[in-house]
Amino acid sequence: MTLQITNITKRYPNGVQALRDVTLTIPNGMYGLLGPNGAGKSTLMRTLATLQEPDMGSIYLDGIDVLNQKEEVRQTLGYLPQEFGIYPKARAEDLLDYFAVLKGITNRASRREVVEALLKQTNLWDVRRQKLGGFSGGMKQRFGVAVALLGNPKLMIVDEPTAGLDPAERVRFLNLLSELGENSVVILSTHIVEDVSELCTRMAIINKGQILQEAEPLKAVAGLQGRIWRRIVEKRVLPQLEQDHKVISTKLLSGRTVVHVYSEVDPGNGFEEVAPDLEDVYFTTMAGHIGNIKPEVAL
Repeated sequence: MTLQITNITKRYPNGVQALRDVTLTIPNGMYGLLGPNGAGKSTLMRTLATLQEPDMGSIYLDGIDVLNQKEEVRQTLGYLPQEFGIYPKARAEDLLDYFAVLKGITNRASRREVVEALLKQTNLWDVRRQKLGGFSGGMKQRFGVAVALLGNPKLMIVDEPTAGLDPAERVRFLNLLSELGENSVVILSTHIVEDVSELCTRMAIINKGQILQEAEPLKAVAGLQGRIWRRIVEKRVLPQLEQDHKVISTKLLSGRTVVHVYSEVDPGNGFEEVAPDLEDVYFTTMAGHIGNIKPEVAL
């Protein structure tokens, strides 16, 4: 199963250029789409989910024309948007059964089996008779996954799934997504670097509607070896450092500032080399110090 996105462009009536010539090849497994809020991630996700049209470009899912064969795509699509509505007074079991009917599972016995299996898979079986209005944020997200999994989709689109979850719920949710990636294409759209680092075998970084880098996370990190340097400084010296070096990120630590810079040689000035991580890849790319890695280097 492969999703081929070619030259997708979208400009909204208010003049905002949401997507600019986006081209990606997304294979089976977990794929991370990483970028800040407003980068174009949700626009691309809605387009893939057949909810809006691009101005130009093409999308194919193993021979299915996503833009012109929407019903065929929807039969094999699972979509968990960033925000989705629930009926707070409905019980989880009843509402999932209702969505199963809408998905075309009309046989009562088969539907009962599917609903039970999905509630168990998402660890909601024990609370199946509780009303959704009393669910925690993580439980609601897992219920959303159960709905998205109806019909055994081959393409799963998950938009900002861990935003607002507490650490324990986030871990449970990420473990669930990891299992899903074993049998289908799962696109994880997020601005949280750790989500991509922990889950995805491939990723793309997007900003202002453009793909800045497409690579395997581990190889992208390896490509920064020897190029990330750190120094802990007083906040007052930060403006000067930003003039003298390619500062990619700053972080407060016990009242002082941890500065990471990108440099292919020792920048001196009290900096020490540190092992890079995916956060360094992200900030280095966003700062424009590294661009789209060529396939023979990144793949």
